[in-house]
Amino acid sequence: MTLYSIVRQVAFSVLNMLQIAMLVRALMSWIPSLRGSTLDNILYQITEPIILPFRQLLSRIPGLQGFPLDLSFLAAYIALSILINLL
Repeated sequence: MTLYSIVRQVAFSVLNMLQIAMLVRALMSWIPSLRGSTLDNILYQITEPIILPFRQLLSRIPGLQGFPLDLSFLAAYIALSILINLL
């Protein structure tokens, strides 16, 4: 096994774990009793650095201000999917 394949596999695993963390965070947001829990806080700390740049970018688009869905989450998830497919 070459160094390249090891690095590729680690990157692939990290990106997959980030996607899973984002999905769990999204599902937990639908359950009010889980908001503010330790797991919720951990998932927020892990996933927010991925989502925040997309949130800042999308907030500059006038037509999306006040939009009821969090498109930054979707954009971040799609970007992770693209990165995984490129690996």
